Amino acid sequence: MFGTKAAELPQKIAFLLVPNFSMIAFTSAVEPLRIANRASGQPLYGWHLFSPDGGPVTASNGIVLHPEGAMEKTAGFGTLILCSGVQGHLQGTKPLLAWLRRMDRQGADLGALCTASHILARAGLLDGYRCTVHWENLAGLMEDFPELDVTSELFEIDRNRFTCAGGTAALDMMLNLITLQHGHELAAAVSDQFMHERIRDRHDQQRMALPARLGVRHPKLIAVIKLMEQNLEEPLTRGELAASAGLSSRQLERLFRKYLNRSPARYYVELRLNRARLLLLQTNMSVIDVALACGFVSASHFSKCYRDFFGKTPRRERNIPSQSPTAAEMQSLSA
Repeated sequence: MFGTKAAELPQKIAFLLVPNFSMIAFTSAVEPLRIANRASGQPLYGWHLFSPDGGPVTASNGIVLHPEGAMEKTAGFGTLILCSGVQGHLQGTKPLLAWLRRMDRQGADLGALCTASHILARAGLLDGYRCTVHWENLAGLMEDFPELDVTSELFEIDRNRFTCAGGTAALDMMLNLITLQHGHELAAAVSDQFMHERIRDRHDQQRMALPARLGVRHPKLIAVIKLMEQNLEEPLTRGELAASAGLSSRQLERLFRKYLNRSPARYYVELRLNRARLLLLQTNMSVIDVALACGFVSASHFSKCYRDFFGKTPRRERNIPSQSPTAAEMQSLSA
């Protein structure tokens, strides 16, 4: 069970790297283990790298790692952590999924960093478990696997499954593991080495708070934007949004113009279009289904709005090889 003390030390942990894995999520998971060994003066953890075919694996930042062998060599490991990143929802060959099921039958604890939750889900290994994934991939995972108990938590530990949102969330998940196995004092010492001011628990938010993200602190404006984000599939009217904050429609309009330089309607449409882009890139949903899931009444209206905003149609978006969003796109996605 994840978090219980290992029967013998060092505890052997296998990391399986798939192409385009997230380097920050991977190193955030490995480095706490190294520092725990150093701080304790004992070989508490041992980590070993594998890839599906045993060959070199390139991370999403272009750095190449050379694993020890193929996934078949992980037999006997009690803990397996699957690492993916960009386009993780497209990973998962039949041999890989079959091998993951074998590891489960052998009683291994199975973990996923960043988008690797998609792979465990495709293998049917998250059925009946709480799980999480990077915020950018939440909508896609929930649409592809509506029966799963998907949360927006920083990380989830549910019996012998553990998943995290990626990035530095992997650091906090592993610090929690060290706490469970070897005590808070050691985990705090490891955290201090990273100049990580506190160990976050799973309930900490994945994303920056809205005021920090937008650079706006007007409480009524923030409340309206939160309501917009919660109602993308069935958009609320301007009157309903204004009434929720105790404003008139004209006051609401002025607030958006002053702080965000656009109308409430325009801001709302951009939120829905950004969600639509994620669904187009991360799921196999039809264009009309994506349109309806994001509050558009027809495919034609959706396509026109999408083309006006992104400069290409939804179908064209899918025909272009997916790349990591640019800094400008990420800012837009975070709006």
